[in-house]
Amino acid sequence: MSSATRSAGPEAGKPHGPKRILLAITALGLGGAERVLSLMANHWAQQGREVHVVTLAAPHEPFTALDHRVRLRHLGVAGVSGNALAAISANIGRVSALRRALRDIRPDCVIGFMDTTSMLCILAARGLGIPVIAAEHIDPNVHRIGRAWEALRRALYPLAGAVVVLTSSAASYFPASLQKLITVIPNPVVQPRNMTPTEPAPQTRTLVAMGRLTSQKGFDLLLEAYSKIARIFPGWRLVILGEGHQRTNLETQLRETGLDKLALLPGAAADPFPILAQADLFVLPSRFEGFPMTLCEALACGLPAVAFDCPSGPAEILRPEVDGLLVPPGDVEALAAALARLMGDSDLRQRMAKRAPEVLERFGLEKVLDMWEALLMRIARHEGRP
Repeated sequence: MSSATRSAGPEAGKPHGPKRILLAITALGLGGAERVLSLMANHWAQQGREVHVVTLAAPHEPFTALDHRVRLRHLGVAGVSGNALAAISANIGRVSALRRALRDIRPDCVIGFMDTTSMLCILAARGLGIPVIAAEHIDPNVHRIGRAWEALRRALYPLAGAVVVLTSSAASYFPASLQKLITVIPNPVVQPRNMTPTEPAPQTRTLVAMGRLTSQKGFDLLLEAYSKIARIFPGWRLVILGEGHQRTNLETQLRETGLDKLALLPGAAADPFPILAQADLFVLPSRFEGFPMTLCEALACGLPAVAFDCPSGPAEILRPEVDGLLVPPGDVEALAAALARLMGDSDLRQRMAKRAPEVLERFGLEKVLDMWEALLMRIARHEGRP
């Protein structure tokens, strides 16, 4: 990370920054960014701030619950465009809808979640005197958003009040001229509240994975690795929690590898903690990440973990031989070997399980939100504004 990059530090106590905050996102569905938004919105609402959450999507029930004091507005302008001209027209409409919302709410600060939504917020806020924080949630070194959006990001991010990234790797993507606006703030981890199993303890041991069923999450690689060791460990089962467009492909892979009796795809879980309470081991097979909430949550529940050392996040979170194992990204053989090592060694799992909850000390909610508080105070003092 550039020496010019700011690192937000804790400034504990009552909030002195913006009192009316607007958080914008495409939709409040299943995902890590969505959970982070909910945690932040709920925390600030409980502090007494006026918190507005605006989505581009049509009205829908949030996958993660919002505090009753959070004011939720759906703009109904999200969607997929059939061609470039339609996309330009749709995005003009989104900027207009966001601008109307900003004029109506008059927030002291806007936080855009994810790259494209952040850019739309910057455009919508031009001339209104409202600072925008662009919050990236996937490492831009590996997450490509297309040439047009990349060019727009280069043009618009210098106009932001700040740009928040999750890791120093993500910060390194941006040019030196932008580093003065960059702040590294990881995702927060919360203390698991509901660790009561929903069912009696199973006779088998459980390896669990969580995430959207997309190529990014690498569950196809996990099934390939698991097929190499599943029959060596007949007392184990694999459970993959999540939903997504790759479900059909993964179900086909289960049948073709003979894992349909040894692995389950039960769908997404609004509250995964009771399931994690019954599990014995966690695996993160992602091709790339930002700062994976699922890995943090599993460690917080006392689960040792195995993860690909993908860009970015796992190396910042997991401590090899302390609370889990990192393996080379995309290396199916290495993933199978690491899983077999932990599945076959209960003493090693227990030793790592004792250290795993220390993730709460490193990335706990209060610590991370103190970092956000410091950034909000700078924004309130017009630091980092264009």
